[in-house]
Amino acid sequence: MKLTGAEILIKMIKEQGVRTVFGYPGGATIDIYDELAGHDDLRHVLVRHEQGAVHAADAYARAGSCVGVALVTSGPGATNTVTGIASAYMDSIPVVIFTGQVPTALIGNDAFQEVDIVGITRPCTKHNYLVKDVKDLARTVKEAFFLANSGRPGPVLVDLPKDVVQSVTEFVEPGKISLKTYKPTYKPNKKQVAKVVDLIAKAEKPLIFAGGGVVLSEASEELTKFSRLTNTPVTASLMGLGSFPGNDPLWLGMPGMHGTYRANMSIGECDLMIAVGVRFDDRVTGKVETFAPNADIVQIDIDPTSIHKNIPVSCPIVGDCKETLTMLNKMVAKADKELVCPERIGWLSTINDWKSTTPLRYEQTEDVIKPQYVIERLNELTDGETIITTEVGQNQMWTAQFFHFDKPNHFITSGGLGVMGFGLPAAIGAKAARPDKTVIDIAGDGSIQMNIQELMTAVESDFPVKIVILNNGCLGMVRQWQELFYDKNYSSTLLENSPDFIKIAEAYGAKGLKCTRPDQVDQTLKEGLSFPGTVIMEFKVEEAECVYPMVPAGRAITEMILV
Repeated sequence: MKLTGAEILIKMIKEQGVRTVFGYPGGATIDIYDELAGHDDLRHVLVRHEQGAVHAADAYARAGSCVGVALVTSGPGATNTVTGIASAYMDSIPVVIFTGQVPTALIGNDAFQEVDIVGITRPCTKHNYLVKDVKDLARTVKEAFFLANSGRPGPVLVDLPKDVVQSVTEFVEPGKISLKTYKPTYKPNKKQVAKVVDLIAKAEKPLIFAGGGVVLSEASEELTKFSRLTNTPVTASLMGLGSFPGNDPLWLGMPGMHGTYRANMSIGECDLMIAVGVRFDDRVTGKVETFAPNADIVQIDIDPTSIHKNIPVSCPIVGDCKETLTMLNKMVAKADKELVCPERIGWLSTINDWKSTTPLRYEQTEDVIKPQYVIERLNELTDGETIITTEVGQNQMWTAQFFHFDKPNHFITSGGLGVMGFGLPAAIGAKAARPDKTVIDIAGDGSIQMNIQELMTAVESDFPVKIVILNNGCLGMVRQWQELFYDKNYSSTLLENSPDFIKIAEAYGAKGLKCTRPDQVDQTLKEGLSFPGTVIMEFKVEEAECVYPMVPAGRAITEMILV
């Protein structure tokens, strides 16, 4: 059976179980789009910017627990994907990006819309390919999906010269992918896991620190079981939110720069930390020398390069989070229950004191809407069942603090790279993966404008996402730093001339709602959530409101600014 490169590409994509592709066509990919038009079982979502395609594919992968796919043209089409690729790389999200390229004979000649996207993305992809022979295409595609979704997941880029896509060859089904130099370790060392049981038995103040690896490995049930078996409290990084029920008595909230008081103090006081699927990001650790100073640290991660990378650990375990926790739970169940699961009255009492004396707080008055209030009401009205995406900044941190996530993959945000403009295309991707779910993007008035053109994607493609804009008239997080550390020199952070978001919504064919008073918040949210299409809900909130607690740069995470 002879096929063109374009036919092979579409055939192999479908064989990997892909049903949705996010993309934007161009001259270098026109043959692929010509072939794509004949496949009704493969939906193409036409975005309005290539960055949006990768963010949407990223969220689609998370919400659908699969590999996301983006398809773009050469040159600027390819370079526009770099931010999305870097974000997926930092957050370990399985995405395969197909980029068009000039014909092989023109590579290196500065041809029209030529760029070395393989070289550009080498530092921010798990792996990438330049396909030079159509005979290699089928195996390359299958290998790209295998790499993206195995071991520590990540983005893989496949660059497709136009002549390769147009060439014809005898199609040969590639066999099972097996790479000599790539053998991820899924099963942990039993002796190392047994050490964790011994450490739990000796510990008086144990703490579990969960990260995005728990979500990615679908280990939330095993984590919850482990916590309850050992009566050990849990904190989770931004990427780990939802890996442990936010309504559980053992839940501490998020730690770090804007973490809860009890989570940060627990890290400072614990004598055993069991870190599962975390890489100890600087926003979590604060001053490294003071991080968990009294604790033996266990680090469980499928990526051996993440262990000891930022924080020295006493018990390293290389392995898949789910397999490791499953083994650990079996060992704990067989151990002396009085040793591994005491009541921990003193430790849990101390944590409850921290929670009751220094909770997350804000004061809602009758005059102006507090952003935290909007998120709390949203949490109550949706009963925690919605998928939340966010932009980056204060809106992201308030969401992490005041929306309680009980399930994995219900909080989708750009954690490591912190991309403004992530939330709207991410909401589209999440809705494409989970049409049964209400999907809400919580945004700021600055960040929403980064990719606001994707409103057209949502409306045209019938993805009725909801956008909640917390409009404080400024770039809030930078303004907060200027207030606290730069003598209130608000340089280039006050957005004195913002667009009319209601008119923008209407121009794109969406609905716009505006709320300016606290007593209107519930009504606005209910109307927006019940509207069958895409809607922007704009809330005019307190400009000077800051995110607290806050750990200043270079300080220990127990040294928090509280008000």
